[in-house]
Amino acid sequence: MDNTLVFYFDFMSPFAYLAHHRLTAIAERFGYVVQYKPIDLRQAKLAAGNTGPSNREIPPKLRYLATDMNRWAAAYGVPIAFPPSFDSDRINKGLFYAVDQGQAANYVSAAWHRVWGLGGDMSDEGLLREVASELGWPADEFLASTNGTDARQRYEDNNREAQSKGVFGVPTMMVGEQMWWGNDRLNFLVEYLESTAKAATGGAK
Repeated sequence: MDNTLVFYFDFMSPFAYLAHHRLTAIAERFGYVVQYKPIDLRQAKLAAGNTGPSNREIPPKLRYLATDMNRWAAAYGVPIAFPPSFDSDRINKGLFYAVDQGQAANYVSAAWHRVWGLGGDMSDEGLLREVASELGWPADEFLASTNGTDARQRYEDNNREAQSKGVFGVPTMMVGEQMWWGNDRLNFLVEYLESTAKAATGGAK
């Protein structure tokens, strides 16, 4: 059985940040491994035909989403604060260096804590240096990787793959061909994993 739980995300998304906090425990509970796949959210939306304004450009929706974010953060017991920038290109690409170091989950946690937990600037080299330092990496090498051709190619590959699978937003979670979009769909993911686990044991309780 393939026990991979694919997680498409963009560090600019607060709801992907929120989903991450619960997803780790869900994966561990059912014996799955989270495969982190950073994508460009704007590209995914455009590829799906969503050419409308971003949520940040719709004041009534933004006010509601800010309230909703805070409700979810309180429910999960995690901090949340708006960052000053939504330029996630380099911090997204930094994931590939983390994968090569075997520290993908640690990188995602460290980066998101600084961005949406503390409200840090995701495009700031200083923030990226802090993440590298926490994970024991040479900061200059890490920063160079985020601008390198390898990271760019892998990022493009992720975007193409996501679009080919019909991913139109983040967070998106996939197990095989099954897809769930949104932090508020995690309960449906849990139901699916429960039913899959039950079927694998012949329906035994």
